[in-house]
Amino acid sequence: MAIPDRNKKIVLFDVDGTLTPSRLLIKQEMVDLLTRLKEKVMIGFVGGSNIEKQKEQVGDMTCGFFDFSFPENGLTAYKGTSLISETSFLQNIGEEKYKHLVNFTLRYIADLDIPIKRGTFVELRKGMINVSPIGRNCTYEERLEFSRLDDEMGIRNRMVEEYKKVFEGYGLSFSIGGQISIDIFPIGWDKTFCLRHLHQYNFEEIHFFGDKTNEGGNDFEIFNHKEVIGHRVTSPEDTMRQVSELFGV
Repeated sequence: MAIPDRNKKIVLFDVDGTLTPSRLLIKQEMVDLLTRLKEKVMIGFVGGSNIEKQKEQVGDMTCGFFDFSFPENGLTAYKGTSLISETSFLQNIGEEKYKHLVNFTLRYIADLDIPIKRGTFVELRKGMINVSPIGRNCTYEERLEFSRLDDEMGIRNRMVEEYKKVFEGYGLSFSIGGQISIDIFPIGWDKTFCLRHLHQYNFEEIHFFGDKTNEGGNDFEIFNHKEVIGHRVTSPEDTMRQVSELFGV
């Protein structure tokens, strides 16, 4: 029986809601599945959070276990444990435009009538700004409650539409990510950004698994990219089921 050439295909995964429950640690069952999958194909993750936050969810697996690690949509990129690229949002947009974004955001959130606010409403990352109406310091239970409220009231959808009007001409994308936040980044710096790091390897197939694949979600662009075979999932358990069926692991 021929040994499969794992270098012909790569499978990329979103993190929050795909590999792990939102902001929680990866489960051993998923680690075991990925270990089996690695015997057949190359694997990588592409997430909106920075490398430190990704480590909180997938632990020391971030760089080394995965063949490619793409925190911040690939604005920071690793092959194995080696850092291969870094790109700066702040250098791209400049201090004046960044200040305008922050001032608008803080005023908008100050006027936003939601039950609780917890702090760290704006987080500058290497490749983007992450905005959270409730604040990233909320507890897991508060996160779930805000997510339910957001589903009912469209809090983040309305905020994104306001961003688009106010910052038209800035060359920015505004994308809903995870349960509590909005990612702001230059157009083209969505999750498809990570693909530029893969072109030299001439993969025959690039698969992507993600849960925020509807328009406005931060998996939408890569899920629909012409070079990518997209797979929509609803939970880590659904990810495991689909991967097992598709790759026979």
